[in-house]
Amino acid sequence: MQQFTGNAGCVQSFTPVFTTALYNTQVNVAGKHLSGILIIKTMPDSSTRMVFSNEAGFKFFDFGFDDKGFTVYYIVSQMDKRPVIKTLRKDFELLLMKHVNAASYYTIKQAGEYYYVFPDGRDHYYYVTDSVCSRLIRMERGSKKKKVMEAVMQNGKDGTPDTIGIRHNNFSFDIGLKRLEHDPQR
Repeated sequence: MQQFTGNAGCVQSFTPVFTTALYNTQVNVAGKHLSGILIIKTMPDSSTRMVFSNEAGFKFFDFGFDDKGFTVYYIVSQMDKRPVIKTLRKDFELLLMKHVNAASYYTIKQAGEYYYVFPDGRDHYYYVTDSVCSRLIRMERGSKKKKVMEAVMQNGKDGTPDTIGIRHNNFSFDIGLKRLEHDPQR
């Protein structure tokens, strides 16, 4: 990998826009399967809320992200474990691109792919683009040496992704999101 000077502003252009987005959600974790609806909404105070519930309305979690950090408004007792919450927080921070405004970042290139790296403590958030920064290929989180998880987003209308996939490398945990169309006029 070669280090070079890059512009983090190009990565910021890929930040997803969630006014109100509904996703059909499939979660596979350690042999267990959950499905339901994930709602991602930007609130009037510019914070972002994420609520995951099953098809019958049973809520699994309700998270909030704002400029001050992360808030757990609710989480079902079976998921209320520090490693689970920490993993979900970091996964969603990667997707929401919460780290791309960091003052310290560096860029590296390998085999025609450009990695914009945003360190945060021991974690490194990687946003991988093509050579002209016209396409976000994937996102990764890990350390300097080891990738822990990988995510992809396929953009849809108005900067809101149609499809989101998250895959962990160190244990069996995958999340698949497929956007549901809704009519705001209803």
